[in-house]
Amino acid sequence: MKEFTRIEHLDDLDTESKYLVHKAKEATSHAYAPYSKFLVGAAVLLVDGTVITGVNQENAAYPSGMCAERVAVFTAASLHPDTEIKKIAVVARKKSSKELTPATCCGSCRQVLLEMENKQQKPIEIIMQNHDHSWIKAISAAALLPFGFTRANLEK
Repeated sequence: MKEFTRIEHLDDLDTESKYLVHKAKEATSHAYAPYSKFLVGAAVLLVDGTVITGVNQENAAYPSGMCAERVAVFTAASLHPDTEIKKIAVVARKKSSKELTPATCCGSCRQVLLEMENKQQKPIEIIMQNHDHSWIKAISAAALLPFGFTRANLEK
Protein backbone atom coordinates (compact mmCIF):
# COMPACT_ATOMS: atom_id res chain seq x y z
CA MET A 1 0.00 0.00 0.00
CA LYS A 2 1.21 3.48 -0.88
CA GLU A 3 2.03 5.55 2.20
CA PHE A 4 1.47 8.90 0.47
CA THR A 5 -0.73 10.16 -2.33
CA ARG A 6 0.07 13.41 -4.08
CA ILE A 7 -2.91 15.35 -5.40
CA GLU A 8 -2.25 18.31 -7.68
CA HIS A 9 -5.27 20.48 -6.86
CA LEU A 10 -7.61 20.88 -3.93
CA ASP A 11 -10.57 20.16 -6.21
CA ASP A 12 -9.13 16.71 -6.89
CA LEU A 13 -9.33 15.64 -3.23
CA ASP A 14 -12.22 13.42 -2.15
CA THR A 15 -15.29 15.23 -0.79
CA GLU A 16 -14.58 14.41 2.86
CA SER A 17 -11.00 15.69 2.63
CA LYS A 18 -12.05 18.89 0.84
CA TYR A 19 -14.61 19.51 3.58
CA LEU A 20 -11.95 19.07 6.27
CA VAL A 21 -9.55 21.39 4.45
CA HIS A 22 -12.37 23.96 4.24
CA LYS A 23 -13.06 23.65 8.00
CA ALA A 24 -9.34 23.97 8.77
CA LYS A 25 -9.11 27.07 6.54
CA GLU A 26 -12.11 28.62 8.30
CA ALA A 27 -10.43 27.96 11.63
CA THR A 28 -7.32 29.96 10.66
CA SER A 29 -9.29 33.14 11.29
CA HIS A 30 -9.21 32.27 15.01
CA ALA A 31 -5.47 31.60 15.21
CA TYR A 32 -3.46 33.64 17.68
CA ALA A 33 -0.19 34.35 15.88
CA PRO A 34 0.85 37.94 16.67
CA TYR A 35 4.58 37.14 16.30
CA SER A 36 4.90 34.91 13.25
CA LYS A 37 1.69 36.08 11.55
CA PHE A 38 1.51 32.48 10.27
CA LEU A 39 -2.04 31.28 10.87
CA VAL A 40 -2.52 27.52 11.09
CA GLY A 41 -5.80 25.63 11.26
CA ALA A 42 -6.48 21.94 11.75
CA ALA A 43 -9.70 19.98 11.43
CA VAL A 44 -10.07 16.52 12.94
CA LEU A 45 -12.75 14.14 11.69
CA LEU A 46 -13.90 11.59 14.25
CA VAL A 47 -15.29 8.23 13.16
CA ASP A 48 -18.78 9.32 14.32
CA GLY A 49 -18.68 12.26 11.87
CA THR A 50 -17.90 14.97 14.43
CA VAL A 51 -15.43 17.64 13.29
CA ILE A 52 -13.19 19.38 15.83
CA THR A 53 -11.02 22.32 14.81
CA GLY A 54 -7.92 23.80 16.38
CA VAL A 55 -5.63 26.74 15.67
CA ASN A 56 -2.10 27.67 16.60
CA GLN A 57 -1.67 29.65 19.80
CA GLU A 58 1.55 31.65 20.08
CA ASN A 59 3.06 33.09 23.22
CA ALA A 60 5.77 35.68 23.84
CA ALA A 61 7.60 32.88 25.68
CA TYR A 62 7.90 30.88 22.45
CA PRO A 63 7.98 27.34 23.83
CA SER A 64 4.69 28.01 25.61
CA GLY A 65 2.60 28.10 22.43
CA MET A 66 0.76 25.21 20.80
CA CYS A 67 0.34 24.00 17.23
CA ALA A 68 -3.11 23.77 15.63
CA GLU A 69 -2.88 20.00 15.18
CA ARG A 70 -2.25 19.36 18.86
CA VAL A 71 -4.98 21.80 19.91
CA ALA A 72 -7.46 19.92 17.69
CA VAL A 73 -6.33 16.43 18.70
CA PHE A 74 -6.24 17.19 22.43
CA THR A 75 -9.64 18.88 22.24
CA ALA A 76 -11.08 15.87 20.43
CA ALA A 77 -9.61 13.50 23.03
CA SER A 78 -10.98 15.66 25.86
CA LEU A 79 -14.48 16.11 24.48
CA HIS A 80 -14.87 12.67 22.85
CA PRO A 81 -12.57 10.28 24.76
CA ASP A 82 -14.23 7.15 23.39
CA THR A 83 -14.33 8.18 19.73
CA GLU A 84 -11.50 7.49 17.32
CA ILE A 85 -9.88 10.01 14.99
CA LYS A 86 -10.30 9.10 11.34
CA LYS A 87 -8.58 11.97 9.57
CA ILE A 88 -6.97 15.38 10.08
CA ALA A 89 -6.43 18.25 7.65
CA VAL A 90 -3.83 20.93 8.32
CA VAL A 91 -3.61 24.25 6.47
CA ALA A 92 -1.86 27.58 6.89
CA ARG A 93 -1.96 31.09 5.54
CA LYS A 94 -0.17 34.32 6.17
CA LYS A 95 -2.13 36.91 8.11
CA SER A 96 -1.91 39.29 5.15
CA SER A 97 -3.54 36.80 2.76
CA LYS A 98 -6.62 34.61 2.40
CA GLU A 99 -4.67 32.21 0.15
CA LEU A 100 -3.30 29.04 1.67
CA THR A 101 0.44 28.60 1.97
CA PRO A 102 2.14 25.20 2.21
CA ALA A 103 2.55 23.74 5.70
CA THR A 104 3.14 20.24 6.97
CA CYS A 105 2.98 18.88 10.52
CA CYS A 106 5.99 19.55 12.74
CA GLY A 107 7.79 16.74 14.53
CA SER A 108 5.96 17.26 17.83
CA CYS A 109 2.59 17.06 16.09
CA ARG A 110 3.63 13.94 14.20
CA GLN A 111 4.60 12.35 17.52
CA VAL A 112 1.23 13.26 19.09
CA LEU A 113 -0.63 11.87 16.07
CA LEU A 114 1.44 8.68 16.32
CA GLU A 115 0.51 8.35 20.00
CA MET A 116 -3.18 8.72 19.12
CA GLU A 117 -2.85 6.09 16.39
CA ASN A 118 -1.27 3.68 18.83
CA LYS A 119 -3.90 4.44 21.46
CA GLN A 120 -6.80 3.78 19.10
CA GLN A 121 -4.96 1.04 17.19
CA LYS A 122 -6.08 2.51 13.87
CA PRO A 123 -4.30 4.84 11.44
CA ILE A 124 -5.15 8.52 11.12
CA GLU A 125 -5.10 9.89 7.58
CA ILE A 126 -3.33 13.24 7.31
CA ILE A 127 -3.99 15.85 4.62
CA MET A 128 -1.61 18.80 4.20
CA GLN A 129 -0.26 21.11 1.53
CA ASN A 130 3.23 20.35 0.26
CA HIS A 131 5.89 22.96 -0.53
CA ASP A 132 4.99 22.78 -4.25
CA HIS A 133 1.32 23.60 -3.43
CA SER A 134 0.16 20.07 -4.19
CA TRP A 135 -1.78 18.18 -1.53
CA ILE A 136 -0.37 15.21 0.33
CA LYS A 137 -2.51 12.48 1.85
CA ALA A 138 -0.55 10.31 4.25
CA ILE A 139 -2.17 7.02 5.21
CA SER A 140 -1.01 7.37 8.80
CA ALA A 141 1.13 9.26 11.30
CA ALA A 142 3.45 6.26 11.28
CA ALA A 143 4.10 6.98 7.60
CA LEU A 144 5.17 10.52 8.56
CA LEU A 145 7.25 9.36 11.52
CA PRO A 146 8.62 5.90 10.70
CA PHE A 147 11.00 5.80 13.67
CA GLY A 148 8.64 7.30 16.23
CA PHE A 149 8.98 6.97 19.97
CA THR A 150 6.26 4.68 21.30
CA ARG A 151 5.24 2.74 24.41
CA ALA A 152 7.53 -0.06 23.24
CA ASN A 153 10.53 2.21 23.86
CA LEU A 154 9.48 2.66 27.49
CA GLU A 155 8.87 -1.03 28.13
CA LYS A 156 12.37 -2.24 27.24
